[in-house]
Amino acid sequence: MVKIKEAIVVEGRYDKNTLSQVVDAVILETSGFGIFRDEERLALLRRIGAERGLILLTDSDGAGFVIRNYLKGAVDPSLVKHAYIPDRPGKERRKRRPGKEGKLGVEGMSPQVLLEALRQAGATFLEGESRPILPRRKITKADLYFAGLSGTPDAAENRRQLLKRLDLPEHMTANAMLEALNVLYGYEGLVQMGSLEGEEG
Repeated sequence: MVKIKEAIVVEGRYDKNTLSQVVDAVILETSGFGIFRDEERLALLRRIGAERGLILLTDSDGAGFVIRNYLKGAVDPSLVKHAYIPDRPGKERRKRRPGKEGKLGVEGMSPQVLLEALRQAGATFLEGESRPILPRRKITKADLYFAGLSGTPDAAENRRQLLKRLDLPEHMTANAMLEALNVLYGYEGLVQMGSLEGEEG
């Protein structure tokens, strides 16, 4: 598994599943064209982009380029790298028929093709790095539970209030929130802000 500094933006969950088996990186979805109507998700992309940079990895069909071009204009270009997959005819195994243009998307690409696309985009590979990208303790699901943000009767309301205070999308699931909090703050950052209890001792 290859570790990459930048957050990688893909179209949907199948793309994310495929990529997460190849790279250790933050992988964010646009929900296809859903990003056009989702100001909160766009704000999150901008914020994570400012923290660690973004790599856009969309399908090579027309729809993929519409999404890519939209994000090109919506996020500071200095924060964005572009990874392109080759045009390959075919259909993904889970689909009954090929897509409209008959091309494989990100989910249909081999690990080697995906890694090469990321290399060509200028992704920052972290093999051999002397220090990790986030030298801070990761927030765990247990931390969220003990902070009353997951698995407790008031968890949804507590999450909503925390997300509002941190200016993050209010409809995030606990898992999406955990990922965003780790990218943006880390455990110590949230403890300092009074949003998590520090460890005893």
